[in-house]
Amino acid sequence: MPKVLGVRIAGTGSATPPRVLDNQWFVSKLDTTDEWIRERTGILERRAVVEGESTATLSIEAANNALANAKMSPKDIDAIIVATITPECQFPATASFVQDAIGARTVASFDIAAACSGFIYAFVTAAHMLQAGTFRNIMVIGAETLTRITDYEDRTSCILFGDGAGAVILSPSEGNASSGSAMLNFHLHSDGSGSTMLWVPAGGSRLPASNMTVNERLHFMKMQGREVYKFAVKKMLEMVEETLGEAGLRSEDIAMVVPHQSNKRIIESAREKLGLPESKMYTNIERYGNTSSASIPLGLDDIRRSGRVKNGDYILMAAFGAGLTWASALIRL
Repeated sequence: MPKVLGVRIAGTGSATPPRVLDNQWFVSKLDTTDEWIRERTGILERRAVVEGESTATLSIEAANNALANAKMSPKDIDAIIVATITPECQFPATASFVQDAIGARTVASFDIAAACSGFIYAFVTAAHMLQAGTFRNIMVIGAETLTRITDYEDRTSCILFGDGAGAVILSPSEGNASSGSAMLNFHLHSDGSGSTMLWVPAGGSRLPASNMTVNERLHFMKMQGREVYKFAVKKMLEMVEETLGEAGLRSEDIAMVVPHQSNKRIIESAREKLGLPESKMYTNIERYGNTSSASIPLGLDDIRRSGRVKNGDYILMAAFGAGLTWASALIRL
């Protein structure tokens, strides 16, 4: 079992674009129906950026909201980590744009690319940086503009994705980690043999931009939906049971599970098998769709601001995505 790390969530913030793409928008453009989308995904609407909005602008808004929630100044932040697969540009890191825009000091700022598991990867990384004692406050952001890489000619996948950002400020917990706020357990995994099950083939060094990659729409996401679904159903339940078991907790001890919002059917299947009431399995997929690395921090901000969790509560985060990657983290507020 990983060592208990004494960290606390000092503040959270989120940002979503104002533009809404509801199911009727897709019905007007594709051979699909509102009923078909709802039944297979649970999604009613999702948000989409417009010109002038980007992964960085959403990250910056979420970061400023988190600072306000934590009652902190940008000068209090010692590092910025952005989890994203839709960066502002190929380089520099999106985190560099955030650091400059919010007026933070010239602190460590870098990105992590682990797709839908990215926020948990970044969260765990930040927790260990804090435990080293050389950092006091770390901004962790999950942000995506998936509509920029969605193929709106692919009716089976384009209905899934939306844009958004969530930010969390992590700080060392006060007092004893064994009883106070802490990260109690975590798992980070990947299996590169499934890397082409969900990916964007072009735009990197393997397939640089060319007329061929543009004409064949290789700069958009490609997904083997059935295989990804089977992987996700299996890993969701495995991760929750494994992480809780190693921490000596049962599902009924958890105040809230905040899963990656990939598909409502996957989330419901896991909830039923765990015997959890609906009130303990967080969802926002009906409002935002699949926002990849942004889905969990959006959820954390929501449950904290709405009062659905309180100090001392156990929260389990679980995600799976391209890579293939899967990750979990159990925290006590």
